[in-house]
Amino acid sequence: MIFNKSVVEIMKGRQSVRTYETERLSESHYKLINEYINKEDNLIGIFGRKSRIQLVPVTNNVTDKGIKLGTYGFIKNPQAYLVGISENNTYSLVEFGYIFQKLVLYLTEFGIGTCWMGGTFNRKSFEKEINIGGTEFIPGVTPIGYSKGRQRMFDKALRYVVKADNKKSWDKLFYEGTFEKVLSKEKALELETPIEMVRLGPSASNKQPWRLVLLEDRKQCHFYIEHTPNYSSSFGYKMQLLDMGIAMCHFDLACKELNIEGNWYIEDPKIKSPNEQMEYLYTWKH
Repeated sequence: MIFNKSVVEIMKGRQSVRTYETERLSESHYKLINEYINKEDNLIGIFGRKSRIQLVPVTNNVTDKGIKLGTYGFIKNPQAYLVGISENNTYSLVEFGYIFQKLVLYLTEFGIGTCWMGGTFNRKSFEKEINIGGTEFIPGVTPIGYSKGRQRMFDKALRYVVKADNKKSWDKLFYEGTFEKVLSKEKALELETPIEMVRLGPSASNKQPWRLVLLEDRKQCHFYIEHTPNYSSSFGYKMQLLDMGIAMCHFDLACKELNIEGNWYIEDPKIKSPNEQMEYLYTWKH
């Protein structure tokens, strides 16, 4: 594990930061970030797909190349951006979500604030800055910096609007055996904490599209996405797949911290779906 503190506690405590101090990131923190994003192992997902992450420092929202990245109305005083690059297909996006969230949690441990952005940024500006080509795509970015001590009133209002503090309960997300039987915390046994970490994960507009089916033997946990119809179609990709990568990241890291051994694979169990928005993605097996 790359974490010195409990990653479960980091997940519980992390919040999106939209207002940053004007203080520059320290040299030691720049070094820390560069070392992380230049290490290949940190950029490979569970199923072996690789992403790229590039650090772009900004001064007054302008890069060293003179490209204005903007603040998008709600990001104040970012000191840099971390720009994610991957292929634009189902499992590449899922794996990018895993990889990027792991970095977000890593930065949180060192007091570096972040805010996932999947749609509310100008892709063309970032593409000019990092010169992507071929089949590459920018699914997400995060501003980084040190969090302003007191939350701005606007930040609080935004959290309220996107219901950031209003997570769905277990009976709306997690199931036992089939989608017809709700999973209780007590019945989850040793997987209670990893599943709860999925519930607490960030997601686009706090839609929380993850649905889990834990089999009766507690040896297999199937992860499904319940798509929000027409969500993110204007952005040219299925943004909620990033949320599923975040869910995988939280579950996987919590299991590792608790020494619960398991592997990931893709094999549709053909469980009857409750609606046509539901899609199977991957499975964790004990």
